[in-house]
Amino acid sequence: MPMSSPPVILTPPDISPYRHSNSGVDFVHVFDSGLPGPTVMVQALTHGNELCGAIALDWLLQQGMGRSVQPLMGKLILSFANVEAYARFDAANPNASRCVDEDLNRVWADEVLFGPGDSLELRRARQLQPFVDAADFLFDIHSMQDACRPLMVCGLLDKGAAFARQLGMPGDLLIDTGHPSGLRMRDRGGFGDPSSHKNALLIECGQHWEAAAADVAIDGMVRFLKLTGMVDTAWAQDRLRLALPAQQNIVRVDEAVTARSSDFHFLFPVRGLDVIPTAGTAFAQDGEHVFKTRYDNAVLVMPSTQHGKPGNTMVRLGRLD
Repeated sequence: MPMSSPPVILTPPDISPYRHSNSGVDFVHVFDSGLPGPTVMVQALTHGNELCGAIALDWLLQQGMGRSVQPLMGKLILSFANVEAYARFDAANPNASRCVDEDLNRVWADEVLFGPGDSLELRRARQLQPFVDAADFLFDIHSMQDACRPLMVCGLLDKGAAFARQLGMPGDLLIDTGHPSGLRMRDRGGFGDPSSHKNALLIECGQHWEAAAADVAIDGMVRFLKLTGMVDTAWAQDRLRLALPAQQNIVRVDEAVTARSSDFHFLFPVRGLDVIPTAGTAFAQDGEHVFKTRYDNAVLVMPSTQHGKPGNTMVRLGRLD
């Protein structure tokens, strides 16, 4: 494990009891209230080394969800996604279990899902696709490689930010440009259509293995279940553990910086949501190419110091709205 990797504080829960389900797909559980209402999906483990989502779903299932606690209306889908990668998690090398063959969160375009390609992640995405497409509202739980306060990836549309404002947390909301390397689940279909009633949120709960990430994941999920009508206010209030931020700020991302080679590196120490005050500041280099900010007060969104491979998004730049 690289010396710069943060310590693994969280303990990955045993999710083997959740393998068998009523949905016909391992690790995907569907709870039907029998009453009209939205179909709501909560997903964990889009990446196998992001432990907080697995902790949150394990916690929820232990609250009696689907047994003594049923969704008040509609249907609730709980999904553990990249379980094969998660099964390989090793605290001595925690980055290795992010995925097996490819990133599960870059394969959600129809031409990829229904195309000729094959990988472990594509096979799993094809299993999950009917549930994702059935969902009216999606909450996809993630975490980040490097230390950063929690943030919400609201997609490319203002409706995602409006949805996050209804949720009330976290304090930093991103309207971004997607990823050049492939479509995310949260942008698929109606989630990425401004005219659709469907909506999705992707929460980044903090650094992958810090204890606080689990609290953010659970709180965000509980608030999401309340917002979408799956649970009542009293149930949610009894289980919330974090105060809401005093305000929420929107960062509009307008540039994704992609590695051209394995030689990509930042020119000074960076941290997520850092602000570079002056336009024209050189902040990264890749071979002979130097990346500079194009405007004042550029916000660095999720800079990656670990995944310097050609084609990987190394940082996104945005402006405070």
